[in-house]
Amino acid sequence: MTLAPTYARFDVTFESGSGCVLRDADGVEYLDFLSGIAVNNLGHCHPRVVAAVQEQAAKLIHVSNLFYNEPNVRLAARLCSRSFGANVFFCNSGAEANEAAIKLVRKARPRGDVIVAHNAFHGRTYGALSATPQESKQAPFAPLVPGFRALPALEIPDAVDAQTAAVLIEPVQGESGVNLMDFELLSAIRAACDAVGAALVFDEVQTGMGRTGSLWAYEQTGVVPDAMTLAKGLGGGLPIGALVIGERLKDVFAPGDHGSTFAGGPVASAAAHAALDVIDDEAFLARVRELGELLQEGLKELPGVVSVRGRGLMVAAEVSAGAPELAKRALLEQRLVINATGPATLRFLPPLIVTAEQVGDALGRLRALF
Repeated sequence: MTLAPTYARFDVTFESGSGCVLRDADGVEYLDFLSGIAVNNLGHCHPRVVAAVQEQAAKLIHVSNLFYNEPNVRLAARLCSRSFGANVFFCNSGAEANEAAIKLVRKARPRGDVIVAHNAFHGRTYGALSATPQESKQAPFAPLVPGFRALPALEIPDAVDAQTAAVLIEPVQGESGVNLMDFELLSAIRAACDAVGAALVFDEVQTGMGRTGSLWAYEQTGVVPDAMTLAKGLGGGLPIGALVIGERLKDVFAPGDHGSTFAGGPVASAAAHAALDVIDDEAFLARVRELGELLQEGLKELPGVVSVRGRGLMVAAEVSAGAPELAKRALLEQRLVINATGPATLRFLPPLIVTAEQVGDALGRLRALF
């Protein structure tokens, strides 16, 4: 095998997909309840995304950020008008978006600390990894970037002080098991940041693009951050990330402060427009909330499920049996794609276009495993 051994892959090769269904090299169909880890929020090969990509690829694929390209300029305006944003920095992934956010807040308050929550996951590049307080991920690569303080989430409001550049936090922690941040806690963190002039950055890489039942998770919290990071579902399956910067920090970056060769390319931007066209619709988002409740209620009825939590179609179940083995059996025995985020936690991130019938189908496949 010539691939670097950086992933613990299942021995399955997927060759095609449509909607919520994947097909392997033998033509066997799988029900996808992971969405490429919240990337394929519109499922596989959504016709509007495919059409947008094909049309744009036939006109212009790449020009570099020495110039403008129309789909990207329009996407920046669209993200700002649909959020608190004043301007946008584009990149290619969630880790890159968080790297940009770290640089932004460090320039705004030089040498200030960035406070992060225990169990957070912000990426695997050096700055983002340094903001990810998980020993197993950090230890092999020490020394890390200095200036990060990791605390239990409940302790963050009292820890913010004049030396704090920012608090970087996920409204829902995805990689550590769909841990929901209390709205009152987020409000307290906002107040603490305001009191000392620190910035508040929401990592919405996994929660964004309708995953929690609103276009952005912050809309449900009553708390508006100074910046938010996006990626995963933004491009309808194509790699694109963004740092949406609010009014307070809009003038911090200057030419030369940051950059990326491929960021905000015409094709990825066109795909993002197509994804927004479908997802940014209240009826669509209401349906995400309804189906999320249906999934949670169904999971609660399964034997072996101890507890369930989630927001929209971002759901986790604590199970009495080993979650990693269950996820493996779900794939190989029931042709259901899910994953385990811990020894007892199963995570469900179905495409937002999933039907009630497919939710019932997934629950039936799970029931056969217990």
